[in-house]
Amino acid sequence: MKALVQNFTKQLLEAKNIADTAIISNDQTINTILVTGLGGSGIGGTILSELIADSCSIPILVNKDYFLPAFVNEKTLVIISSYSGNTEETLSAMQIAISKRAQIVCITSGGKVLELAKQHQYDFIEIPGGQPPRACIGYSLVQLIKVLVAKGFANASLFNDLEKSIQLLDTENASIKAEAEKIAKKLHDKIAVLYSLGTCEGAIVRFRQQINENSKMLCWHHTFPEMNHNELVGWTSKNDSLVVVTFHTSFDYDRTKKRYDVCRPIFEKYTSDVIDITAKGNSKLEQFLYLINIGDWISCYIADLRGIDPVEVNVIDHLKKELTKF
Repeated sequence: MKALVQNFTKQLLEAKNIADTAIISNDQTINTILVTGLGGSGIGGTILSELIADSCSIPILVNKDYFLPAFVNEKTLVIISSYSGNTEETLSAMQIAISKRAQIVCITSGGKVLELAKQHQYDFIEIPGGQPPRACIGYSLVQLIKVLVAKGFANASLFNDLEKSIQLLDTENASIKAEAEKIAKKLHDKIAVLYSLGTCEGAIVRFRQQINENSKMLCWHHTFPEMNHNELVGWTSKNDSLVVVTFHTSFDYDRTKKRYDVCRPIFEKYTSDVIDITAKGNSKLEQFLYLINIGDWISCYIADLRGIDPVEVNVIDHLKKELTKF
């Protein structure tokens, strides 16, 4: 897994090369965008929706279930994101999208999704397979950007931001790993409580998922300012098994930052440590990818400290096997 994380920028570059040659049509009216996918395939949709929230002219939503919302129709762009191409829930959602005559674009490495895309002559982008889906977020996220740029709902400047992101992560590689290793030492025998300051919830969700899958640990996440209206009340007793980790970007809203300034001493009072991680880079994409990369490294270093294999997901394999019986 560490080798895959180390090669993240190579993956991003390869993903851009794939996107450069992909052909996506733009000849139909679209009034809503829905990305459907789960786990490592679905988180890219969450991140993308935040990246273009302040510029996309129509609603963009993310679906992570067997079903689709009732609003989906022939003017809905449904992006099917499944790394394996055989994700049970995503295939169910795809069949519903087909029945509703939605405009479908597929991002996959193969499987039934690719088969259906070819059968129905849908646009698709095929990405390299054979790796854990969570380690291939670069492939899926870049292709999601490609689709929305091609459809006119995202700015092509995102690809310039992508190139700068690759340069940034390569330049900062050693410092990212060093910081990640220090943070892992504070987390490996604790329960992490993860917070974002509103602009990068997708990155903090990704971090939670990586701690779950790579580090084989439970943790939870929330985001500002919403947590100020519920979870904050739960901070009432000292618990040294908890460590708070926060993600910060330069795009965080001033009032939200003030909220965090008030809350941080509360966290310090009731937990063993509070760790702030501030993204580097200029654009949202640079900063989001920075946070994703450092979170990935932290999860791998925690696995090292716990003496476990970050790649195996035996319990998920067991779940899938059991589901075949029904």
